[in-house]
Amino acid sequence: MTGGLRLDGLTKRYGRFELGPVDLAVDDEVVTVLGPSGCGKTTLLSLIAGTVSADDGSLTLDGRSLDGRPPEERGVGLVFQDGALFPHLTARENVAYAATGEARVDDLAATLEIEDLLDRRPAALSGGEAQRVALARTLAADPDALLLDEPLSSLDAPIRRRLRDELHDLFGALDVPVLYVTHDQRSATVLGDRIAVLREGAVEQVGTPDAVLDRPESEFVARFTGCENVFEGTVVEDGVRVGGVTLPVATDRAVGTAVTACLRPSRVRLDPADDDAGLVGAVRRRLNEGDGWRVIVDLGGPDLVATVPPAAGRSLDAGDPVRASVDDVHLL
Repeated sequence: MTGGLRLDGLTKRYGRFELGPVDLAVDDEVVTVLGPSGCGKTTLLSLIAGTVSADDGSLTLDGRSLDGRPPEERGVGLVFQDGALFPHLTARENVAYAATGEARVDDLAATLEIEDLLDRRPAALSGGEAQRVALARTLAADPDALLLDEPLSSLDAPIRRRLRDELHDLFGALDVPVLYVTHDQRSATVLGDRIAVLREGAVEQVGTPDAVLDRPESEFVARFTGCENVFEGTVVEDGVRVGGVTLPVATDRAVGTAVTACLRPSRVRLDPADDDAGLVGAVRRRLNEGDGWRVIVDLGGPDLVATVPPAAGRSLDAGDPVRASVDDVHLL
């Protein structure tokens, strides 16, 4: 039988909400499950971990069925959003609770850089420290699959970025299927070998980060993954007509066909406009996002959103004429 984690028609119903049927294969890789609150992400992990029973479908891990097995017999490790450490135990005792021996505790402490935290209780740990300890405790049991339920969502942004980078390196060294649930697009793309986008209990798209971001298969996936430029238009001879603007795009769709065009802000380049050729508009406003600027351009029809580097953004003011060059317009 095929190894890895296999979800075949997995379904769970809660009143009017239904998760599934979900079909998903996770090999020795990281699949990030991306979706808004309430779409069924945590329920999906609970079904795999065995804390919730499925109504339909089946689960296998490395060729063995998990159907009907209690959580302790599944070989699945689950890291919660809040860590869920035992408050009366030290960090060392928390990790040792599931470890096969003291040497395993020391190895994990070194890997996750928590050696100086081992004698502290959870109340004396910061959010980032507690999540490291929680991850060490889960890994101490040598799980056959690892599940993580938004473990970074409650942390401050600088700590979240640092732990995200550390998790990327750690996951790369693991030889087990990893399912990482998040509502944060940045975490999904940084950590995932593949992304599964979940909406209202159904998987909308599964693919590599590049495929999901650059070739979304639905308007929901496009918008949820940060494609702010989504326009209804019509195919014309030289592109797609949107309002009074023609977006240059090569397509074999017939002239007159109604389409939805999607263009990520990072695919827009803004330059000073010295004539009326091309996509010429005026800066409506600019927003400082720390590592760059989000610039909204009035094209006389749709507003176009562009992300530009810090130096380029500082030179733009509201009302400045600009020419927008667009690349890789995707048609849904």
